[in-house]
Amino acid sequence: MMTASLILLAAFTLGLAWLVAISPGRLDPLRDAAGNVIPGSLSERVTVEIGGIPQGMIIQSVDPANPVLLFLHGGPGMTEFFMELDFPTGLERHFTMVWWEQRGAGMSFSGDIPPETMTLEQMISDTIEVADYLRAHFGQDRILLLGHSWGSYLGIQVAAAAPDRFLAYVGMAQIGHQLRSEVMAHAYLLETYRARGDTAMVRKLEASPISMTDGLSPEWMRVRDTAMHRAGVGQTHDMESVITGIFLPVWSVRAYTLLDVWRGKLWSRPFFWEALLRDDLSARLTEFDLPVYIFVGRHDQTANPALSRAYFDAIEAPVKGFYVFESSAHSPLFEEHGRATEILLNDVLPRVP
Repeated sequence: MMTASLILLAAFTLGLAWLVAISPGRLDPLRDAAGNVIPGSLSERVTVEIGGIPQGMIIQSVDPANPVLLFLHGGPGMTEFFMELDFPTGLERHFTMVWWEQRGAGMSFSGDIPPETMTLEQMISDTIEVADYLRAHFGQDRILLLGHSWGSYLGIQVAAAAPDRFLAYVGMAQIGHQLRSEVMAHAYLLETYRARGDTAMVRKLEASPISMTDGLSPEWMRVRDTAMHRAGVGQTHDMESVITGIFLPVWSVRAYTLLDVWRGKLWSRPFFWEALLRDDLSARLTEFDLPVYIFVGRHDQTANPALSRAYFDAIEAPVKGFYVFESSAHSPLFEEHGRATEILLNDVLPRVP
């Protein structure tokens, strides 16, 4: 028994040492096709006091004079810079990319954050303050705002509150009414697994009640991600497992230290999840004073694209654009980065008032 315990301890220690070695909390410089560091380029972790607490962001750009693009990650509390490993967007070639990690998430997690500050109002205020810091730091009057999933729920409210800070708002997997999306996902997955003859998954889904009245059951939350990814309707269309598609890639991002990501994810989510589920944005937030664009993946069941479209149709804005990515699920910016970049450069920026 003692020998087995020692072997397990040794294996755990070696694994921990390996993770620390590959994730030292440093960013690699940006390089050209020949492997040379690009002169004048920017690739750094930055910590700024936002809303009274230190908050972290990753900033990368081949030319810091390029338009600033502030990316709002999903979750709540789930940083997304790790997606650049397997799905490089290349956006740092055209924009000054800012991967801000929100209050309580990733580099912005701290056990000293007062729980009472984990409110939507504070998150909106934080985002505006980050935008103001970036505008001043890079000498740009307005910047581009892009929100993904939970970040789209936050971002579209920021866009409504402070349109003067932004060139345009882009919502990827735009949330409109998340509880309705979850109910639709449950029905879709039941139909899919019945058609496949996967009786084991059908039984799990049937034992996972979900409704507009009672909300989400614990059983649904346990089976949800596995069922979605096996059906190709989760984070990406070709991601079959949260473990291989998210958990392991996060650990291998050298920009993060060992505990940057998961403690923030676990801590942040409960503060916002129930309100996020119940809020119907299309019933209360439809008028905007800046251009609004929405990117959806055809195969997405995390944020149902039909609901995103219904919300888009209700929106009044100076300029609007809705784009369906046929080969994508929840993350079209990463899954079809070429088309996403083309839209940003040739559709969004040229139409800025």
